[in-house]
Parts: sequence; C-alpha cells; structure tokens
Amino acid sequence: MIVIDAGHGGPKFPGAHYRGIYEKDLNLKVALKLGALIERELPEVKVVYTRKSDKQFSESLTRDLQARADIANKAEGDLFLSIHTNAAPSSAARGVETLIMGESPLEQRINDEVLFANNKEEFIDMSDQRTAAIVRAYISNLRFTYGEYSEAMARLLEKNYKRAGRSVRKTKPQLLKVLYATNMPGVLTEIGFMSNPDELRYMCSDKGQNEIARSLFDAVREYVEFVRGMQLVEECDDATTQAPSEAKRTVSEPAPQADESAAAKSGYTIQILASAERLKSNDRQFKSYRNKVTELRSAGRYRYKYCVGRYRTQAEARQALAEVKKSFADAYVVRYEGDAVAR
Repeated sequence: MIVIDAGHGGPKFPGAHYRGIYEKDLNLKVALKLGALIERELPEVKVVYTRKSDKQFSESLTRDLQARADIANKAEGDLFLSIHTNAAPSSAARGVETLIMGESPLEQRINDEVLFANNKEEFIDMSDQRTAAIVRAYISNLRFTYGEYSEAMARLLEKNYKRAGRSVRKTKPQLLKVLYATNMPGVLTEIGFMSNPDELRYMCSDKGQNEIARSLFDAVREYVEFVRGMQLVEECDDATTQAPSEAKRTVSEPAPQADESAAAKSGYTIQILASAERLKSNDRQFKSYRNKVTELRSAGRYRYKYCVGRYRTQAEARQALAEVKKSFADAYVVRYEGDAVAR
C-alpha cells in the first residue's frame, strides 16, 4: 500500500505561489495523476490519499502535518510519498529534489536558522535537548528499520527523474515533522522550482504533469520490485539457515520468550534492538526485558530484530510504547507476519 500526500492545501496553507499559481494545486494535480497510474498499471498496490481536494486538516500547521501522518499510519501504509513544489529567492534555481528523514552535520549547525525561516513549522525544533536526543536516537535507529527502504526509494526517484531528462539535485536528509511522524518508509519529493519561470511553465502544463507523474510511478513500480526482491532473499536465507540455527540455539542461545499472544500469526510489536548477529534472550543489552524478547527477522545486514509484546492493533502497541521508551528511547512499533518484520 502506498500513501500519496499532496503537500499543503486549504486556504491557510497554500504553499509557495507565483503568478497566481499555488503550490497546493500543482501538488494535488500530480498526486492524482500518480494515483491513477498506480491504480491502472499496478492494481495489486492499494492507493491511499491524504487529500483528493483542496483541504487543510487544522488551523495549525503542526497538527495538519500530524493529521497526514495519522492517515498514513491508520491505513498501515508500506510507503509514504509526499509531493511538494520548491521555491527559492533566485529564479535561476532549478531541478527536482528528494528529502528523507535525517540530519546532516551541516543541518545541525544551521538548524536554528532553519527554524526561523518561512517554513519553520515543518521542521522539528531541535533546540530542546531532550527532543534532540529522542529525534537523534530515532534517526540512528532508522538504519535498523525503515532507513534503507526510504533511501532506496529516493535513489529510484533520482534515477527516473534523470531518465526523463530532469535536472536532479542530490537527495538530502531533513528534519521533517511529517516524515518523523509516519511509521513506514517515506520520502518527500520536490518536483521543481516555482520560482524558475521555465520549470513553473513545465509544471503547469498537462504534458509536464504527466511526465512527472510517470517518473514517480516508474520509481514506485521499481520500489515494489525492490521490496519483493528483498523479501525473496530473506525467505531464501531463512530456508538455508533455520535448521542449524535452531539446533545451535538449544545448546547455547535460549529461544527468545514471547508473551501469551505470540501465537498470533500477524500483528504489531515493539522493536527495541536490531543486530547483525543473533543475541541470547538474556543478553544484558535487553535491560529489564531480559528473557522477555521475541526474535524476528528482516532483510539487510541487521536482520535480527528484538521485540517485546504482541498486539492485535497498532493503537494497542502505541499505548504500550511509552513504557518501553523509558528503557529504550529509540523503540518503535513495527508490524510482523509470522517470525518476520513486515514491510
């Protein structure tokens, strides 16, 4: 399932505007065209829109962004794609750009200036030390959860933008609230500069919108293939390693203990740690959760995921998350199927 977010919307949050044209309208037109392509050419992929008309979700931008993330999380999406249009003081600025959740050393230095820019409400305020610590722990843990998938989608967007002849700017990490709040891989893509007359003309044309939507669609299609390939590798790895692993674990590695609801074949759990190698369930890294963790698998280098609790709904897992975060500040709610983390 893909969640398509047409950035901005409504009378209070129109986004950038030039020559009587509003960003919110361009974002929506491309979002609807992308959704139509997916529904027609990838019918097995469900499409959820955060909006299909000119609307806002709150008088507060922070709450508006959270509402978009809530739609994505409630839908249990597998990918969040937010579509925006760029602008700059100079009309010479041009090109497409994709943003992922993260913070670079440069952004750490200029964060205070960013917060006081026009779009300061879209960024996470890192001036509070506790907030900064939690967010940076979240970013650090992304490499164990959704980070590699978000980065893969960003690379595919770059590839397909280039294939269409667009000028492509390098993918950048940004402290964006909407990406921080979504519990799934996510990217925000800027489809061009409204402040550049040539790009504005292109984005306003039906031809330009169709080409942009096609580039986005091609990236989504290749992303679906990428995820399926990762799942296939994981299944093959499990088939070749499961028997000897189980034998070894009975001797020196006690099986991780699940709670009473562990018999459920799918649901939600809280991930507290990821490791490239299998850990004993009584490892001291698990702190107060020693002998209470469940081991799940996923693709990638850090394929062993250690989790606590099993829940039927995401809401139940989120309620329990606050208590777990007292010991593991970077803990997350993840969806599982069988003994694997679901993507």
